[in-house]
Amino acid sequence: MTSVLFALVCSILGIAMGLVFTRKISAMPAGDEKMTSIAAAIQEGASAYLTRQYKAIAIVGIIVTIAIFVFIGLVEDFAHGAFQAIGFIIGAVLSALAGFIGMNVSVRANVRVAAAAREGLQSAHKVAFMGGAVTGLLVVGLGLLGVAGYYFILTLVMPASSHGHEAAVISLIGLAFGSSLISMFARLGGGIYTKAADVGADLVGKVEAGIPEDDPRNPAVIADNVGDNVGDCAGMAADLFETYAVTAIAAMLIAAFMVSDSFSVVTYPLVLGGISILGSIIGSFYTKLTNDNVMGSLYKSLAISAIISAILFYPATTMMLEGFVENPLNVFFCAIIGLAVTGLIFYITEYYTSTAYGPVKKIAAASESGSATNIIAGLAIGLQSTAPVVMVIVMGIIFSYMLAGVFGVAIAAMSLLSMAGMIVTLDAYGPITDNAGGIAEMSELDANVRNVTDKLDAVGNTTKAVTKGYAIGSAGLASIVLFSAYKVDLERIKGITMEFLLSDPFVIAGLFIGGMVPFLVGAYAMEAVGKAAGAVIEEVRRQFRNNPKIMQGTEKPDYYQCVNIVTGEAIKQMIIPALLPVLVPILAVIIGTMIAPDAAPKILAGVLIGCIVTGIFVAVSLCNSGGAWDNAKKYIEDGHHGGKGSEAHKAAVTGDTVGDPYKDTAGPAINPVIKVINVVALLLIPFL
Repeated sequence: MTSVLFALVCSILGIAMGLVFTRKISAMPAGDEKMTSIAAAIQEGASAYLTRQYKAIAIVGIIVTIAIFVFIGLVEDFAHGAFQAIGFIIGAVLSALAGFIGMNVSVRANVRVAAAAREGLQSAHKVAFMGGAVTGLLVVGLGLLGVAGYYFILTLVMPASSHGHEAAVISLIGLAFGSSLISMFARLGGGIYTKAADVGADLVGKVEAGIPEDDPRNPAVIADNVGDNVGDCAGMAADLFETYAVTAIAAMLIAAFMVSDSFSVVTYPLVLGGISILGSIIGSFYTKLTNDNVMGSLYKSLAISAIISAILFYPATTMMLEGFVENPLNVFFCAIIGLAVTGLIFYITEYYTSTAYGPVKKIAAASESGSATNIIAGLAIGLQSTAPVVMVIVMGIIFSYMLAGVFGVAIAAMSLLSMAGMIVTLDAYGPITDNAGGIAEMSELDANVRNVTDKLDAVGNTTKAVTKGYAIGSAGLASIVLFSAYKVDLERIKGITMEFLLSDPFVIAGLFIGGMVPFLVGAYAMEAVGKAAGAVIEEVRRQFRNNPKIMQGTEKPDYYQCVNIVTGEAIKQMIIPALLPVLVPILAVIIGTMIAPDAAPKILAGVLIGCIVTGIFVAVSLCNSGGAWDNAKKYIEDGHHGGKGSEAHKAAVTGDTVGDPYKDTAGPAINPVIKVINVVALLLIPFL
């Protein structure tokens, strides 16, 4: 029990530190009346969207909860169905809570960053980091609290069985599904919202009207600022909360079924999570700038967190696994591999998306010959970037498997995800600094204030890009662990032992079906952004056309109308693509059962692997193309290739507009798709 209590204490410490940071931010000055009124509009829009989104998700959640209870109850027993249904509710509520609280702090930190920018770069950076840390610490704190807490309760209320703690671990799958489903909706809905508003604002504001970004005359500017928070803050929080919880549960399943069902081994992944929370808390205090190097400060905090975690992983591993695994040191090295994969994915993503390196500069140079060459260059960079990312994931899988088998891969994945607190901090830093710049622009603050927020915003763009790369990499490793759990569960629960051969037509059929899913979800997401953005564009044009005083700056535009349009469209458009990864495995099982007795498990296995393989490539290429297009535009705006207003800049704006739904909607949506489809497969095992 000591290990679970340790995890619970660490989770509570993480949540408590997040609340301490929240109080500190709230006590800081929020600027003048104009700044606070703009910030209030952003807060109102963000809260209105999330409230409507969660109401829509709640309806789906109630239906799914009842379905889990009834169908699992009928196939197995109603007690097990109740445990899974309760777990689903816990996972869904905690995932939503992490995003909701984090976003609410983010929309309050933004104006305080703008106010602190009057004092200089250090003050503004500190506030932005603290605001991001609230979301980051809540994600890992609530994630570990949910998994460790529910597991602790299950071990107390479940009758003892010959399989020790296995029944309790299996019952955690419902919690994994609850967090996964919320993540799917949050990622898609937030992504559609943020990019529809962004594209609409850019195309009419920058391209047609020729006004700057975040100009208060643009009717879509508030919706654009709201979108930064619901997409990059609430969406990423739900995404990594889900990956964190799902990976911990999958690692516990692998530990129980393939190593030992002893309490020490099963709870070892939870202890790794707890240690990294302590590391993240300590790392969050090392944010002081050196030579105005903002990115260096952020990476220093991340590195300190990782080093502390790595040091403490060793005694935890030797104490908890001694006598249960052949060589505990090998498992420790697997945990180090997970941390190394984190660093390598960060470096690769930054290389392909930062203005400091060749790929972004190539896209900027290609912009001189027009929009078409800009887009061609961006697509090429995105496709090319898949190779090093995938090779890092492959090497991580191979080395950890050679050291400690499938359990080693699970521990590498858990180690990678254990850093989610600091990673989400860096991601939330992006929308906070972006909003701060927008508030500074709309409030017409001094140029030196905007210079400070611009520097922070430029770094925030890079952190958003690299954290998306991290999310994709973590999804890749986590899904391999989930597939292993599917195979093991199939044998342990149903007594079905199978070799999934590529010469088997049922496996091949499943591979094609699963491989199709990421493309379909990506297509629906892109189409949804296009439809919603089109409605925003028409509304902005209408306001400019009907009220010339808006462009003259003598009258305010109707911001609420654009917010309302994007909110309604995002919620309406997210339903179908969010349900696809749930429905596809169910249909695969139904069709397989109708064909032959042993077809369903094979088809379902093919679906899982097909979705994992194509999903990683689709997500990496979309996210990195979009990130590179975005920073190529900013590189030109910094004075290269003719600077703002040049033909190269116009071409780069077009490329950035194409890249917006790539990097913030379709690409990130693939992460939860990969995991949802695997978690649903685990829930479907009793029906095979």
